[in-house]
Parts: sequence; structure tokens; C-alpha cells
Amino acid sequence: MPTKKNVYFYIYISYFFTGLILIFALIMGAVQFPHMSRIILAQANNAYELIGKEITTDIREIYEPVKNQTEILAQIHPLPGSSLNERLRHVAYLAKAIEKLPSATSAYVGYANGDFFLLRQFAKSNGGKEVFNAPPDTIWIAQSSSHDHGQLVEYLVYLDDKLKEIKRLEIPLRNFDPRQRNWYLSAMENPTRANVSEPYYFFTTGQIGITYSQKIVNEEAVVGIDIEMPTIQDIIRNHNITPSTTIALTDQQGQLLAWKNGRYDSYKPQISIRKDGSKGMPLLADQDAPVLNQIRKTEGSASVEQTHTKSAAIDVHGETWSTYQTKLHIPGGQDLNILIASPHAELLADILSMRKQNIVIFALLLLGEIGVTIYFSRLASKPLNQLSDEAKKIAHFDFHSKIEIESRIREIADLADSMKGMKATIQSFLDIASSLASESNYDRLLARVLKEMSEITGAKSGVLYLHEPQKNALNVVQIYADHQVVETDAQSIAMSDHSHPVVAACHSGSQIMQLQAGDLKIFFSALPESSHVMTLISIPLKDRNNTLSGAIALVIDAAGIDEAHLAMAEAVSGAAAVAIENQRLIQEQKALLASFIQLIASAIDAKSPYTGGHCQRVPVLTKLLAQAACRETSGPYASFNLNDDEWEELHVASWLHDCGKVTTPEYIVDKATKLETLYDRIHEIRMRFEVMKRDAEIAYWQAIANGGNTSELKEKLEAEIKQLDDDFAFIAECNEGGEFMAPDKIALIKGIAERTWLRTLSDRIGISHDEKERKNRTPEPALPAREYLLSDKPEHIFTRSARDHIPADNPWGFKIKVPENLYNRGELYNLCVTRGTLSEEERYKINEHMTQTIMMLGKLPFPRYLAKVPEIAGGHHEKMDGTGYPKRLTGAEMSIPARMMAIADIFEALTAADRPYKNGKKLSEAIKIMSFMKKDQHIDGDLFTLFLKSGIYLEYAKMFMKTEQIDEVDIQAYI
Repeated sequence: MPTKKNVYFYIYISYFFTGLILIFALIMGAVQFPHMSRIILAQANNAYELIGKEITTDIREIYEPVKNQTEILAQIHPLPGSSLNERLRHVAYLAKAIEKLPSATSAYVGYANGDFFLLRQFAKSNGGKEVFNAPPDTIWIAQSSSHDHGQLVEYLVYLDDKLKEIKRLEIPLRNFDPRQRNWYLSAMENPTRANVSEPYYFFTTGQIGITYSQKIVNEEAVVGIDIEMPTIQDIIRNHNITPSTTIALTDQQGQLLAWKNGRYDSYKPQISIRKDGSKGMPLLADQDAPVLNQIRKTEGSASVEQTHTKSAAIDVHGETWSTYQTKLHIPGGQDLNILIASPHAELLADILSMRKQNIVIFALLLLGEIGVTIYFSRLASKPLNQLSDEAKKIAHFDFHSKIEIESRIREIADLADSMKGMKATIQSFLDIASSLASESNYDRLLARVLKEMSEITGAKSGVLYLHEPQKNALNVVQIYADHQVVETDAQSIAMSDHSHPVVAACHSGSQIMQLQAGDLKIFFSALPESSHVMTLISIPLKDRNNTLSGAIALVIDAAGIDEAHLAMAEAVSGAAAVAIENQRLIQEQKALLASFIQLIASAIDAKSPYTGGHCQRVPVLTKLLAQAACRETSGPYASFNLNDDEWEELHVASWLHDCGKVTTPEYIVDKATKLETLYDRIHEIRMRFEVMKRDAEIAYWQAIANGGNTSELKEKLEAEIKQLDDDFAFIAECNEGGEFMAPDKIALIKGIAERTWLRTLSDRIGISHDEKERKNRTPEPALPAREYLLSDKPEHIFTRSARDHIPADNPWGFKIKVPENLYNRGELYNLCVTRGTLSEEERYKINEHMTQTIMMLGKLPFPRYLAKVPEIAGGHHEKMDGTGYPKRLTGAEMSIPARMMAIADIFEALTAADRPYKNGKKLSEAIKIMSFMKKDQHIDGDLFTLFLKSGIYLEYAKMFMKTEQIDEVDIQAYI
């Protein structure tokens, strides 16, 4: 039979009265509400048109006068003359133009020779006033850059309200050329009319605005007038219909020029990086304005006539909006769009409120009719309903409220008491489990486990053991007596000792024993003297796989324990075992990762005797600098701090910062001379000189045998031998490398290379397959073959394969120039290296360790708290000015830890005494070099100052530098 639906008995009584009232309410609402809504929405459309016209009028009053004044100035050439003084005599023309234009802040002229003259009404500017450091009574400021006797000079001239000069100040050159500005270029391209620019940052004040500009008639010059964008934003901000009304002014490309976003009018005009990576004013499509964006989509799909003025109602995210759009013609520029939208909920707020009031009245009538009927029946069922609600809260893990339900019915009262106890037990268990699971410190976790178990059972003393599988024993790790850590002589317990109650519990489950206090002193020497019976509870700790993690022994100052408390303790022991095991695994994995990372770094250092210790010293210096930044209480790093995860992230990144060096050939890292590869090829060159010396002696004896003059031949031989010795000594000296090689030395090397020697044996036998392939690029000459003493041969070129190329659109963002060849081992090519010992190809191979580091670390699945390791490790060769390697990041694009590591890497490299091509710099020399790097914006200036002020440089020097390298440094000269 079908199951009958259970219904409350008072529902039947209220059906009739409720139905009548609801039908009446529906009829009234269906007739009145739509009619009143149409009237209100029509009034809103009229208000939109009025606002649109007002905005149009206000904006035209900004643009039109500026355009007209620009055209007037272009006709009269306001600043004749070529010097600053001549132009100042006619500055009144510009002053009158600005005074007539409330929206204009400055007017200026840019000349074809690069001269520039600007007059600014100082009080009108919305920002950037601190740039000028103007004296009192300054009303006008003239900015001028002009050529004086062939030299470009720049001045600031401060003027009072009568345009009288107050002060003149020559300022450093700002590298400002008006001919490169968009307003100048557009005016020159369209010289017959005034042109309006796109919004941009003003060069001096940093404000965003637009410029009207026009070429001056019959002159190679352009006049311009600036309007600041906040002026336009103020126009939009002053209009409103409802609190959430949103109004936007956009151009044809969707750039957001002004925006009032309802109650939250936080929009400030600025040029920034958009979501697509381009620069410009923010796009409306990138803002959180779904209504306005939907209006623009409607505009894009309609014709020009249709979109000139249009009202519509649209639905966005389930909410209905009234919208309005119109176009605004800008003199000399593209049309702008005015978009307005208001939610129906606010437009119809009054009628909705009226409808709510009617609903309330009808509801009161309904309640009045049925209230008396249902009162007594609900009185009896109320406690049951409350218990039902509490059961639902427990099902949804809501333990915030207490169960305080009273009833005169005994069964309901007993049920309420039982549910109250159940809720308290479940809440306690969940709180303890959550507390244990959230604890990330291993030692605190162990202490908390023992504390929680003690509080559950009421124990005053306890011991926590952890199982050590290698020794098959239980080790004591935490001991508490009266909730305090105490000294104890407790020893580890062998798992083979089955007589011990804790071991027995590990094998067969929880154990409860009643013992005299004296007997318990075997396990707890800190127990007070007592003769009464106490209870020892031994509870094993087993994880989710039923694997033994440890055990807890608790002493209760009583002859027994409540079964409910014991059950609770056993339930918590499972959560405790899982939490302990998880933390042990995490600690072991972290230790393994740290050891593996240091193993890699040690292997890189061990790979080359010349860079030994670099990968170990850089982490030390990086952490010292980070600690100094964390200690700062003022300045740029007052708020800098690292939590435990960020410290670990920095530790891992600093140890792995050169992990890419595992791919760098050892002979390049260790290259001490220019001809060195797997061996130093200077020995081949020496042997050729030896052959040539032997050839000279043989020629000498042959000439004597043929009757030659012995003394002349002897003199000639000695001269040739000396020349060969001198030439080889010079080549050997060049092979050692240095800071700079002069052009005359390169010419001398090439002259020596022109000498020839005779080879009688084939150089294509007994060699590797790869070398033979390179030699076979040219035919083998007939033997004996005469060869140059030094040469760049085709087989010296190692071509670069496709996999060694890095495309411009690579996924890592590398911006590097890749040499054409993989290697060039030409003898002349390498001997003529001007600095150091590395060729261009070898230097790229050295630098390639950075790209390899980033690619290698990018492939590792780092956990979330180590997600920045690739960025920190891969950024220490970048520079603040964006000229670094390999991504050319600017300082703003680098994290602070990456900038710290850059300083640490450079300082370690300068002071290291284990490089093959140089000695370690003294402390003063290294700091002086880094000061130049700070000046050139290669390193972070604030961090370098902190590096010196904190004394880190000296602390590191005492740890790792030789005594003779540590000299006096006046750090005040570099701060």
C-alpha cells in the first residue's frame, strides 16, 4: 500500500483562510505593480537622457575651448625668439590662454631643433607639485630646454601672478625630446588642424591626461595644451540616479576614461599593464562591470545610427538593469561613448517597498486568522522540533550552540539530556582531532598528544613512547607529571619484553592495571610517595594502516577509569597516531629533500676545483642578508618578514641557484687559458715552434754542407731562433688571458700566425669519428703539406643543433642572444679574445647554466609553499635596469629574495680566491665594484645599503675570506 504523507493537524484548519488572503494579494499585485513599474522606468529613461546631455555639455566645455585656443595659438606663434629670455618676454600669450581655460593646466611649444618651452599654472595641477619645490608666491612655472652655444640646457623659472621672475634654476638634463612625443608627431602629420592625443603620462608631473596640439603656421614648431584626466573623472562623479548607478566614459577602443562604479567610486585614471600584456588606459572589458560590457556588446552589433542614443533593459546575472548609451563627438578626435546603467531593484525601490508593506499586511491578517488555531498544538510539539533542529545541526557538524531544551514530558526531557551528552562528546573528539591535525611543529605535536590524552582520562602523569623499527623498541620522547615536564630515568623498552604493560598493550590492545604507587615508580620515578592504589593505562598508537607508531602510558590517581573516558581516549589515540605518523613522514621527507639538494650543490662544487664552495657560500650570504632585512624596523624593509615556509623556500632556492651547472662542461668552467679545452693546446703550438727551430738548424747544416759562409749562417740561425723564442713567449703570454688585450697585440698575433711549417703526416687518421666528420668538410691536402703556424680551420667550428637553439617565443620567457656556433676552437679566434679566457660561445655556455637551472627547476613538482623556488633561484643574474640574464627582468619584476641572491652571488664571486682566471678581490675592491653596479642599476641599491650598514659584508668576510683580503672599508662613502 502507498505510504501516507504525514501533515500537521493545524494545517488543515488554516488552508481555507490562507487561500482567500493569498488570492486577494495576487490579484492586487498583478494589477498595480506592472503599471507603476512602467511609469518609474519611463522617468528613469528621461533622467538618463538629461544626464547624457549634461555630461556631453560638460565634456565639450572642456575639450572645445582647448581645441579653439590651440588653433588660435597655432596662428599667432606665441613665442618668437630662440633663447629663454626672448621667449619669457612673450610668455603672456600662453598665460592668457591657460587662464581662459578652466580645464587646462599648461601650454607649451616644441621646436624642430628639440627646444621646448612650457608654461604651467602651478595652482591648477592635480598632482606632481612636489616635483617643482616651488618658492612662496609662485603662480606660474616655466620649463625650458634650449640650445645655448650648441649645448642643451634646461631651466625652471618661477613666476609670480604678474609673470615676474622669482627664481631661475638650471636643472639636470632629463633626456626629454619633444620631437619624439606623440602630440608633436601627430601635429606634424596633420598640420592643418588641432589634434587630440590618447591619454598618457605627463613627462614631468606623472599625471595622466590628454593634449591638444597643432603645428604653428609657417613655423617648424608645435603648440600644445594639456588637460588632466581627473577633471573628466570629476564630471562623471557628480551625476547619479540611484546609489548603484554606474556611469562610464569610453573611447572607440573601449579604453576607460572615467568611471563611476555605483557606491564604490574608487576609479583613478592610470596607465597600466592590461590583462593581454599591452600598456594603456584600463579597458572596460577588463573591469568588473558586466552590465556596461553587455551594453558595449550591444553597441558593437548595431549600426552607427542605432547606437547614437539607445535605451534598453537587460538581464545580468539574474538582475534586470535599465541602460542608456549615447555618443559624444570630440572636436579633433574620435567619438566617445557614454554608458549608464541602474538596477531595477533600486529604480523600483519605492514600489517594491510598497509591495512588501502590502505583503506584510496580508501576512498579519493570515497569521491573525490561523494563530489561535495552531497555538496550543504547537506548544506541545515545540521541544520535539527543537531537538530535530539540534539533530540537523549535529549532522552538519554545527556545535556552536548549546542544547538547552526543557519539557514537562519525561521522555522528551531524557532525549534532550542524551543528545546534549552526545553533542559534547562528538565536539570534543573533533576539536582534539582538528587540533592535532593542524599542528605542524613535531615537538609541539608530541606534547599536545600527551596533554590531550591526559585531560581526557584525568591523568596527572604520563609517558609518550615512539616505536623505532630499526631497534624494535619503544623510545621515551615526552614525559609529564602534574602537567609539567620532569626529569626521569625511564629507559627505552624492548618490544620483546612482553611482561611490560606498555609492550603488552602494543601487541594485544589497551591495558588497564591497578598497582600500588611504589610499583609504578618503576615507570615513573617522579611520582610522589603514596600507598593507595593507582591505575596505569597503556594505550597503543596505531595509524590508519594499523601500523604501530608508539604508545602512551597514563597514571590515574584512582582505582579505575570511566569506560566512556577510556573509549574516548582510544578513539583519540587513532587520530593522534595518524597525526604523529604524518609529521614524521613530513620531517623525514624534508630531511631527504634537504640532503638531496645539498648533495647536488656539493657535486657541482666538487665538479670543479676552481668553484668549490660557491654553492655552499651563496646560501649563507643570502640568509644573512635576509635576516638583516627581517631585523629592520624602519626604511624600505621595515615590513619585510619571512615565515617558516618562506625561509625554507629561500633555503632551497639558494642551494639550487646553480643546479644548471651540472650541464656545463667541466673544461669550460675550469678554462684557465685561452687555448685550453680538455687539455691546453698551447703544447701543440709549442711543438710547432720546436719543429720550426729544428727546421732552422737543419737548414743551417745543409747550407754549411753546400759550402755556405759559416759565420753568416750562424748569425742568421741565432737570429731566427731568438725570434721564434720571442714569438712563442708572446703567444704563451697572450694565452694566459687578462683584463684587456690591446689591438696592437692582436695584430702581432695575426702576423706570427702567417709563418708556416711543414706537416708530413696525415691528420685524419687515429682520430674520433666526430673530428673526422669536421675535417672532411674540406678535401685533405697532399703530403707533405705546408700549414700556418696558427690558424682557424673549418674543423674548429662545432655547429649548433636545433635542440641547442632557444626560440624568441620560448615558454620560459628567455630573452637571450644565442651565438651562431656551439663552439669555435680556432686558434687565432681564441688567442684574440680581448678579455679573460672565454670566447663568446664559451661565455654563453657558462651563462647557459641559468636557463638550465630555470628549466630544470620548472619541471620539478614543488609543493605550493615552495612554488617560488624557480623564480628566486633563476633570477640572481638579472639586473634592476632590465639588462640582465636570461629574462631581462626589471627590479620591479623580481622578488626581494631574488634580488638578495643576486648581491650574494656577485659578492661571493668577487671575493672568492678559487677562480682559475683571477685572484680574489680585497674587501674594499669588491665593495667599490659593487657600488658601481648599484650606480648602474645592476643591483638593488636599498639592499646594497642594508648589506653595508648591517655589517654583513664583514661578518661573511671573517667566515670565508682570507686574512690578507680583509682590509678597511669606509662604508659611508657608498651609502
